[in-house]
Amino acid sequence: MAKQNQNGRIIAIVACIFLFGMISFVTNLAAPIGVIWKNYPEFNGSNTLGMMGNMMNFLAYLFMGIPAGLMLTKIGYKKTALIAIALGFLGVFTQFLSGQVLTGTSIFGLPGNFYVYLLGAFISGFSVCMLNTVVNPMLNQLGGGGNRGNQLNLIGGSFNSLMGTITPMLVGALIGTVTKNTAITDVNVVLYLAMAIFAATFFILLFVPIDNPKQMDSNTVYEHSPFAFRHFTFGVIAIFVYVGVEVGLPGTINFYLSEPGANGAGLATLDPGLQAATIAGFAAGTYWFLMLIGRFLSSLIAAKVSSRAMMIAVNGVAMLLIIVAILMPKTVTGSMPVFTGSSFAVVKLPLSAILIVLCGLCTSVMWSCTFNLATEGLGKYTEKASGIFMMMVVGGGIVPLIQNGVVDATSNYMLSYIVPLVAVVYMFVYAAFLSKNVNKDIKVD
Repeated sequence: MAKQNQNGRIIAIVACIFLFGMISFVTNLAAPIGVIWKNYPEFNGSNTLGMMGNMMNFLAYLFMGIPAGLMLTKIGYKKTALIAIALGFLGVFTQFLSGQVLTGTSIFGLPGNFYVYLLGAFISGFSVCMLNTVVNPMLNQLGGGGNRGNQLNLIGGSFNSLMGTITPMLVGALIGTVTKNTAITDVNVVLYLAMAIFAATFFILLFVPIDNPKQMDSNTVYEHSPFAFRHFTFGVIAIFVYVGVEVGLPGTINFYLSEPGANGAGLATLDPGLQAATIAGFAAGTYWFLMLIGRFLSSLIAAKVSSRAMMIAVNGVAMLLIIVAILMPKTVTGSMPVFTGSSFAVVKLPLSAILIVLCGLCTSVMWSCTFNLATEGLGKYTEKASGIFMMMVVGGGIVPLIQNGVVDATSNYMLSYIVPLVAVVYMFVYAAFLSKNVNKDIKVD
């Protein structure tokens, strides 16, 4: 019986880690596809409008965070995951339809099919929110909480980063060079692949036995809200800004490197003949690849190094990288291996962009460490806290939107990185001074 339980636990862990990858695959479609939309003539190169798909994807968290948590208690982890996967298929299919319906029409001055795309991104957001709600607390509990739970979340995050690496690279390779004639149909291959993955995952998970972790007694009395815990309250803000940093750093670099002219990185000037969108996609993909490396390496030491120590270290390094990137002229270049559209080669990129890409090593551990710090010692309040956390993932839509609004207002991409810099400073302060549980007198059993 013990062996059977152990096998069930391993299957559950593997399933959760695979679902971690699905979250990243869907989420990371938004920024590279946004490069296509922002270059439509009707958009006038607006970064803010180009980032709207990403915004809709994360806006869904605000509406689905708490309901997703309630679904876990009512129908369990497996059924919640199956519903999430079905919604993911529907969301990607709707994005595919945006290349087929309402093309050539105009609604409020924008292409009619753009609104279809936004609807698809919103539906996809419901899917990834529900998947996030499933895998994070489940992996944490399967690991026994504490540093071991954090270790499993980091391993799952590594697979998440692998899918995050592949997605912008694949989309960028399909786009090549963005022109006013580039359309979302140019990336249909990626959308077909996403739908196939969702369909396959649905049927595989349907036959995989996954036991639900122990649920709270329905008669449990909650004397307080999770917000009664100071470290959780400040942790909610930390998660909000963290997701914005994680998404905004590579998303804005993708826009910066793919944009022609003085406002962009001027890749054609640095190295004539390069396919800017392809290189931009691979640069963004490298950021996610570094997150993979960071999560994998940190998973090896997470059982011995505290979440607080990790957060202080990585946020300190991230602050330095972003500050130097903001101050460095784009005429200062460095070399980076990327796919150029025809082959792999080492090309020159603004060194400031490379420094932002390197931040992937820092952001790799921030989610799991913040989740761990903010929910430590919550006991019976953990489930409610997880639902609130999922709502705050909306920061992944709002913070990058603000950052790209700064780009549109100033025509200066690097200056916009002041927005994630402020967020990183806050996370450093949270880890160093605000993450300690000072409400240990509250009964959590």
